[in-house]
Amino acid sequence: MRALLVANPAATTTTAKVRDVLVRALSSDLKVDVAETTHRGHAHELGAQATADGVDVVVTLGGDGTVNETVNGMLADGPGAHVPTLAVVPGGSTNVVARALGRSRDPVEATAEILDSLRAGRTRRISLGTASARVATETDIAWGPGWTAPRYFVFSAGLGFDADVIRRVEEQRARGRRSTGGLYVRAGTRAFLLGPDRRRPSMTLHVPGRAPVEHLFLCLVANVNPWTYLGDRPISPSPEAGFDGGLATFAMGRVGPVRMLATLRATMSDRPHTSGRRVHREHDLAELEVTSSRPQEWQLDGDHLGPATALRVRGVPAALDVVV
Repeated sequence: MRALLVANPAATTTTAKVRDVLVRALSSDLKVDVAETTHRGHAHELGAQATADGVDVVVTLGGDGTVNETVNGMLADGPGAHVPTLAVVPGGSTNVVARALGRSRDPVEATAEILDSLRAGRTRRISLGTASARVATETDIAWGPGWTAPRYFVFSAGLGFDADVIRRVEEQRARGRRSTGGLYVRAGTRAFLLGPDRRRPSMTLHVPGRAPVEHLFLCLVANVNPWTYLGDRPISPSPEAGFDGGLATFAMGRVGPVRMLATLRATMSDRPHTSGRRVHREHDLAELEVTSSRPQEWQLDGDHLGPATALRVRGVPAALDVVV
C-alpha cells in the first residue's frame, strides 16, 4: 500500500525528530514517501499530486490548516473512488480534525492507532462542507463583487467575530507569539469589547425555506462537535453537528459581556446547551448563506481568509474516506 506523508515543519508541535519516528513506524506497513510543505498552498499541491499518482493513503502531520489544504488538493476534481484515504496525525496547537476522528493527542500514539486501523480495515466515509465568499476588496469596489471558488472545509466555516479573532491571533503569531489558549482568549476579549460588530450587528442568516435571521455579529457553521477546543476543554456551540449529518449553525445577535460569558460557559459545560432570545441554532442543513452590510472577516477550518460581504455554504455528503 502506497502512502504519502505530508508534514508541515512549521506546525506548532511538529519536529524533525517526531517526523522521522513516524516515518519509521509507517514504513513497517506502508511504502511511504515524505513531503514537507515549504509555503502556503503547498499541501494543496501535494494532495492533488497524490490523487493524480494513485496513492492509497495520505497522512498529514501538522495542524488543521495542513489538513484543510491537503483535503482540498485531494478533492480538486471532486469526490470519488480515485481519491486516497486520509489519515490525520496531530501536529498543531488545537488539532480539531484529529480529535474528531478519535486520534490520540500524542503523534506517536496516533500513528500506532492509524496502523492498527489500516490493518483492520477501519475506515469511514465522512461528509464535508464547501464555502464560497463574496470577497470585499478595492478591486471588487471597482469591478463589482466577485465570489471565490468553492473550497472544502472539514470542521468549520465562519463569518464575523470568530474569523476576526483568528485574524488577530495570526497577526500575533506572525510577530513570534506562540499559539496558546490564552492568546485566543485575549484576542477574543479585545475583538468583543473593542470591535464594532456586537454593537452594530450587520449580518443576516439565510436558510432556504425559513425566515432570514437579521442583526447578527457571529455565525459559526460546524461539521463536527466539538467545534473547537480551549486547551483541553471542548467548546460545543452545536452539539448536533457530526460527520454523518448536515451542517449546523450557531449565530448570535447583539449581546453584552455578561450574556456572552454565560453563553461561552454553556458551550464549555459537560452538557452543552445554549439558548436565548439572541441565540440562533440550526442543524442538519444542506445549505445556507450569510450576508453582511459591511465587510467581515471569514475563515475555514481555523484559517483566516480575509474580508468578505457574504458566505455561501453547502454540505457535501459522503465526500471522503478517512482512517478511524
